[in-house]
Amino acid sequence: MKAPRILAAATLAVGLSACATSPPDSGEAEKEIVVTETVTVQEQTPPGPGDRMPTGRSIGVRSAVVAPHAAAATAHPLATQTALDVLKRGGSAVDAAIAANAMLGLVEPTGNGIGGDLFAIVWDPETQQLYGYNGSGRSPKGATLEDIQAKADAFMDGKEIPPFGTASVTVPGTVDGWFALHDKFGKLPIADDLTPAITYAREGAPIPEVISYYWNFGPKRYKPAFESGMLEEYENAKETYFSPPPHEGTIFRNPDLADTLSKIAEGGRDAFYKGDLAERMDAYFKRIGGFLRYEDFASHTGDWVDPVCATYRADYKVCELPPNTQGIAALQMLQMLEKYDLRSMGFGSADSIMAQVEAKRLAFADRAKGYADPEFSGIDPEVFIADGYNARRAGLIDLSKPMPNVKAGLDFPTADKALEDGDTTYLTVADENGMMVSLIQSNYRGMGSGLVADGMGFMFQDRGQLFSLDPAHPNVWEPGKRPFHTIIPAFAFKKDMPGCQVRAVPIEQACPFEPWLSFGLMGGGMQPQGHVQVILNLVDFDMGLQEAGDAARWEHVGGCEPTDNLEDPACEADTGKVFLESGIPPATRAELEARGVDVECCGANAGGYQAVMRDFETGAYIAATEMRKDGVADGY
Repeated sequence: MKAPRILAAATLAVGLSACATSPPDSGEAEKEIVVTETVTVQEQTPPGPGDRMPTGRSIGVRSAVVAPHAAAATAHPLATQTALDVLKRGGSAVDAAIAANAMLGLVEPTGNGIGGDLFAIVWDPETQQLYGYNGSGRSPKGATLEDIQAKADAFMDGKEIPPFGTASVTVPGTVDGWFALHDKFGKLPIADDLTPAITYAREGAPIPEVISYYWNFGPKRYKPAFESGMLEEYENAKETYFSPPPHEGTIFRNPDLADTLSKIAEGGRDAFYKGDLAERMDAYFKRIGGFLRYEDFASHTGDWVDPVCATYRADYKVCELPPNTQGIAALQMLQMLEKYDLRSMGFGSADSIMAQVEAKRLAFADRAKGYADPEFSGIDPEVFIADGYNARRAGLIDLSKPMPNVKAGLDFPTADKALEDGDTTYLTVADENGMMVSLIQSNYRGMGSGLVADGMGFMFQDRGQLFSLDPAHPNVWEPGKRPFHTIIPAFAFKKDMPGCQVRAVPIEQACPFEPWLSFGLMGGGMQPQGHVQVILNLVDFDMGLQEAGDAARWEHVGGCEPTDNLEDPACEADTGKVFLESGIPPATRAELEARGVDVECCGANAGGYQAVMRDFETGAYIAATEMRKDGVADGY
């Protein structure tokens, strides 16, 4: 949030009025008496942060949570409490994550809900395996690229898919994701997982400061979109969320959502995708002239996928989900940065930030041209982290100046050959058996498309805006296809070197990687950039878990995007802009500018961070949460 505006010292004329007491129906005009008084307003100094005790963790604004049995970190205190309550009743980390996610759909609809998609990474201690789940939905099968292009022509000068309205809506994958995760790892009935959200939706749930701040942007987005014709229907969203928008301290009720969740709890996933709820969504889109139909819901399936992992500094291994997400960009960046002694450069130095930004630009060039639904693109995600590839790409980096032209490093097939700023919530939960869940869920831009089906209490996502309109692009809009996705959960392993010594592992046997860190960060294209910064803070800059999230961040914006045309020399030549948070030293900003970097302070989209880490020495969990948001970390 921006700091409140401070008035400089000035002399103001203040009007004090007293109104006549005549009754409103007297027919006599109200009389106003105006008294002018001169008041001097002194310049105000905004409050600064207090000083922490000298524990060695100077950046963190709070202490990380240490919990011997279980831990959770979410973007709302009630969601964290809900997760812990489920764990204490015998639920698994997956049960707790589902319960927390359902609660967040109620209290944080600015970032997520059952109208959106879900991705998750789960460490299962029983099988000693890391599982990935892609719960993203597909475009309507009955529409065509020409249909979507017509919407783009009407409202976006033909350049991109409209951000609001039916053209951007894809099938919501979250409910299916909940049941897939629960079928594999749940311990409690899923109705028990959904009960807290159902109860609070009926009785009322508290809305805190930051969520209410973003919530109030809704009418400013959707009302003009409706008036222009881009958004086909607005009354349902207005009635559900904006009558009026909540302020901090509002107790928000959503009985329609309670009814929808109750039907899901009773009837399972098919109630949403094949039953009465699917029929109601079908009827709604037919009524407003949209594209989704019952058949799109009924045919939806999510997929279990293998996470893609890359080592960093030998003792760490970071794992992300493959495309259609952007997670591999973080792995590419880390592989490029291994050549640099970032520790010696120092956190927040010009050299360190320069190396990171240029690595981001190279990784995102590949992201723009090759990250797409692999069922259509035919691109093997492993090519992006093949041995030596990113090390060679890093050779293009010059710390003294930005690269003038950044191209993708691989030749990607076109659609013909291969059939071809987001708001999100991230949460993580770990249970006493060692299961760790990294889950991210989103409606994409703002609260979503602006469309709320009759009587259902949730908004449909606008994720389909992230398709390209270029027929040659691997990410081109096609029927029944998943769009490029920004949301990415992450997981990391670490070698427990002291533990290896205790277990007397032979010197010739490599110390194995152990599950270490479940983490993520919200914020569109900031997410892989944020993942990298968190890992660097922990590994290269020796920060604690809370400190690693509280430390000032940078964000680079610019270059080619997966929504651009496949051949676009203008975006390849765009060096972009680097936004710095205020905690980056002014000297660093000056030095970056001297090197030719376009820098701005302090508008970085820092995202929203949550993490749970295993302390190998004690076996306890350490949990941290984003100080820039409303959430908390907790455990027991």
